[in-house]
Amino acid sequence: MFYLNKKEARLIILQRIELLSIFLKKIRKTFGRYFFSRFISKYFLLPKNVGVDYFNNMQDEFRSIEKHINLNNKNFLSIGGGLGGLELIIDRNLQVNSFNFIERNFISKKVKYGWDSKNEEAYNNISSQKNFLIRNGMLPSKFKIFDYDNDKLPTEKFDFIISLFSLDYHYDFNIYLEYMKNNTHKESKIIFDTIRPNYFLNIFKNVNILMDRTKTIHSSKRIMCSEFLK
Repeated sequence: MFYLNKKEARLIILQRIELLSIFLKKIRKTFGRYFFSRFISKYFLLPKNVGVDYFNNMQDEFRSIEKHINLNNKNFLSIGGGLGGLELIIDRNLQVNSFNFIERNFISKKVKYGWDSKNEEAYNNISSQKNFLIRNGMLPSKFKIFDYDNDKLPTEKFDFIISLFSLDYHYDFNIYLEYMKNNTHKESKIIFDTIRPNYFLNIFKNVNILMDRTKTIHSSKRIMCSEFLK
């Protein structure tokens, strides 16, 4: 399990609404997303239970991509990864040199799901993310977190980029297109969720569908891409 405090549990639920209990889903449906995000999620969550459910959820996510990570993939970039539970699982199972995180550092007043081309929605806190990663076993020397709005983004050739339910799911992939072209190499792999997988056939030489989630709360396809086309 993951060890969480109440603030972290709230962030995780806002990021992964599928982890809500049946009771809280009914409360959310009855009173609406604004009331839920501002009040209910602060007082009615049990961090221990959320920690168990989040850990199991991230284990499943890891299993969905594990076979695509090889020993040469040492430097990881996570875009919109939330608190970083998936990266913790990767760190525990594989020999990774470093993790870089690009995150927003605010919580929107109202939970809104769906396409946001301007990338104005966010549910994270960088300080909480740092504390969560360290408390759950990631060495401080092994990761860096970059504030998308205020920091200069990291520049290096990443072996693996992960952006589950973030890049091209909540906002346009093209926001990061040039950045990723400049910070990947020929063998770099990029995994993300999208509702338009065919769109990327004109951007990448290799596009593979890893998972189809058309019958879940996050209807989409998970794809792995590599080698940008000129």
